[in-house]
Amino acid sequence: MNRGSWHLRAGSVVFAWLLAVVAVALAHRFVPLAGWLLVHLLGLGAASNAILIWSRHFTDALLRRKAGPPFPGQVIGLAVFNIGAVAVITGMVVDRWSVVAAGGALAAIAVGLHAVDLTRALLISLPARVGRGRSRLPLGSADTGSARVTSTEPRRTARFTITVYYYVAAALTLLLGAGLGVVMANSALPGILDERFRTAHAVLNLFGWIALTVLGTLITFWPTMLRTRIAEGVERHARRALPGLVGALLIAVAGALTGVSAVVGIGALVFLSAAGYLLWPHLDEIRRKHPADFPTLSVLCGVGWLLGSLAYLAVGLLTAPDWLSVVDVTSAAAPALLAGFLAQVLFGSLAYLVPVMIGGRASMLAGIAVLERGAPWRLSVANAALLLCVLPVPSLVRVAASVLVLVAYVAFLILLARSVRVCLRNRGVPSKKGPLQAAPAAQRLGSAAAGLAVVVLTTAGAVAVDPAAVGIATVPNVAVTATGHTVEATVRVEGMRYVPDVIDVNAGDRLRITLVNTGVDRHDLVLANGTRTQRVAPGETAVLDAGIIGSDLDGWCSVAGHRQMGMTLKVRAAGSQPAGGAGHHHDPASQPALGAADIVRSLGSAPGPDFVARDPRLPAATGPVHRLTLIAADTDLAVSPGITQRLWTFGGTAPGPTLHGRIGDTFEITLVNDGSIGHSIDFHAGALAPDVPMRTIEPGQRLVYRFTATRAGIWLYHCSTMPMSLHIANGMFGAVVIDPLDLPRVDHEYIAVQSELYLGPQNGEADADKVLADRPDLVVFNGYAQQYDHAPLTARVGERVRIWVLAAGPNRGTSFHVVGGQFDTVWAEGAYRLRPGAGGAQTLGLFPAQGGFVELSLPEPGNYPFVSHSMIDAERGAHGVIRVGR
Repeated sequence: MNRGSWHLRAGSVVFAWLLAVVAVALAHRFVPLAGWLLVHLLGLGAASNAILIWSRHFTDALLRRKAGPPFPGQVIGLAVFNIGAVAVITGMVVDRWSVVAAGGALAAIAVGLHAVDLTRALLISLPARVGRGRSRLPLGSADTGSARVTSTEPRRTARFTITVYYYVAAALTLLLGAGLGVVMANSALPGILDERFRTAHAVLNLFGWIALTVLGTLITFWPTMLRTRIAEGVERHARRALPGLVGALLIAVAGALTGVSAVVGIGALVFLSAAGYLLWPHLDEIRRKHPADFPTLSVLCGVGWLLGSLAYLAVGLLTAPDWLSVVDVTSAAAPALLAGFLAQVLFGSLAYLVPVMIGGRASMLAGIAVLERGAPWRLSVANAALLLCVLPVPSLVRVAASVLVLVAYVAFLILLARSVRVCLRNRGVPSKKGPLQAAPAAQRLGSAAAGLAVVVLTTAGAVAVDPAAVGIATVPNVAVTATGHTVEATVRVEGMRYVPDVIDVNAGDRLRITLVNTGVDRHDLVLANGTRTQRVAPGETAVLDAGIIGSDLDGWCSVAGHRQMGMTLKVRAAGSQPAGGAGHHHDPASQPALGAADIVRSLGSAPGPDFVARDPRLPAATGPVHRLTLIAADTDLAVSPGITQRLWTFGGTAPGPTLHGRIGDTFEITLVNDGSIGHSIDFHAGALAPDVPMRTIEPGQRLVYRFTATRAGIWLYHCSTMPMSLHIANGMFGAVVIDPLDLPRVDHEYIAVQSELYLGPQNGEADADKVLADRPDLVVFNGYAQQYDHAPLTARVGERVRIWVLAAGPNRGTSFHVVGGQFDTVWAEGAYRLRPGAGGAQTLGLFPAQGGFVELSLPEPGNYPFVSHSMIDAERGAHGVIRVGR
């Protein structure tokens, strides 16, 4: 096997991981832990394999090792690493810490042996030829470029061995980062340590393992890609920068582990300074040979995103008021570092190396030609769209921009696969000598401009769908003579109110409002004339310039449900005529809800052939330790035949997963917010101070909630982010069953969680106005109207049936009744109300958030309906059937 064939086969592993990234990105709404998977499929999978493969290649080239492919032990090492990586990802998805730990150990062993091999190569490498003059860097058996170095002093060692020291240092940081990752995956880790370890883990893996490797490789690889000589001082700067980079990592990790945000910020600043010092001499190379092809431009863009992200992190972390703000800052930087830096450097490197390593000039030129197709277009689309993703733009614009980034990156992968095929077809074909010719500058600029136009048009389309999101007025502009006077008003937040909530101005005055978020959640301020602030975190301030006021205006908070809870404001313009905004504002983001006829039609229809009812059986009690990762995500779910809503779910279902345990059991729940707004969780089954475990976390964040069950009951858990009623009504609730100590065995044990649905438009979210007015459209058991009419519960004559019932609300209780049956046992809110004897009960009455169970035996075969005996609720869907056979 020659070197080109080896790298082609090894590179197919990288390509497979990249395809997995694309698959998860396309299906992220239906994939558990989608955000975590995207990060680790790209970083742990694709990037780490590329590092293991190519750092060995460059080490052999720099140290003039003669080992031929496949390199001794490298195949086994890559196999062990990939088995470990797959185990880590599988263990996280199925929530098995032992699998994660085993996979992390295998990956660490492979990287550790890789570091040992590189260190051994450094120790035993022969000194380079002593002399003066110019020498070509042997970066591969194929011609990988024309970089040259000029030496004016005798050298006793090989030139640029400092690159290998970067590789060894990077591998050591991964060993530490992998260890922290394995520890974090264990839900026994306290929540505050989990957040600190997570930051340290990201620092070590992203800036240590990946950024150190990239920076060390660029020392010689960058001028090779440019096909120019290496600038003076490159090696000297590289040697001096390495201690600074490693020291910066140690500072940042120490700050993360101790929870001191300023120290992490100092580490980021030192890393930025050292990286800038390292890269400074390369500016001379860029001045001499401008980047003009896809590989060089992609790597240059990637390095730019790295430096920009470091600057953002340094400023954000040095000014962060608390550790929760650190989590916000690092989460905001993640897209730039992953999609901007890591992906583009990886793509640029592959675009250069793959055609070169396959071998043959004609083959190489043909492969490069394929990869250059539309390169300026792809680069401009990816970088402009990614810039929109990291800026505070409306969510619809961000979604559209992220789709464009994905399109540009998928296009590269398609071209890379095609390039390999073209290279293989052209092996052995003779070619003319001469330098590589880049496309004319005008053609490249035109293609880049076309890419920018695509981004602009896509953004305009997103704005057209939701104009209010970017401040386009929803009331007519009233012409008025400007007075030249500016009114400065300060509005603060108290609970779910603006204070003051009325601002008086004269018609023609300019109004500037300073919003000070003195609340405990994120808020913004939107006026009906289209002006608005960004969403600000607690303690932050934003200024809204409302312009010249010509009429009365309504204002409100646009966070879901906040307006309905009372976060409204009125601007009164003295001496003006109403413009249609005062008291008559229509939110253009809202759509007409489903009508009464739609609901009646649904309740009278049968589900489609793909319908599967939620399993009503109570899950078996496990323990004594229950570990569960709950993903808060926006999920499209059917709630009645022909009616689908976009629910905010725990674990992809509404209700969320039912937990079942016993008194004394420990529950450790990791909440991951993959949704579009902030969420939290409150377990009634635990007794603990709510300040930290029940706090709201923003999208991309996580927390660990730990409690011990000390009392029996069927307990509600739910999102406690305000407005709590809307979050519960839109699906964020579930049940925890803790068995009483004396609970006897029964033949069947079912659970029915009753809740209300306040329907928005088809495929829309709950109507907050209906929630506020307590006007439900559907009342359901286990999330779907009348589902157990279509898939009945089952029992046999004389068998004992226990039904656990929870009134999840958010607003209505239940009067649970089995038609044709009588309860001989009733247990509610921690105590028996009835035990077997002469008496019986016909209903189990529960207020919202209360629960209990009933037991009965049914006397003869037949269908026994069960309902809420609040009959209007039964007619809205709180209805099912127990089918009894002999």
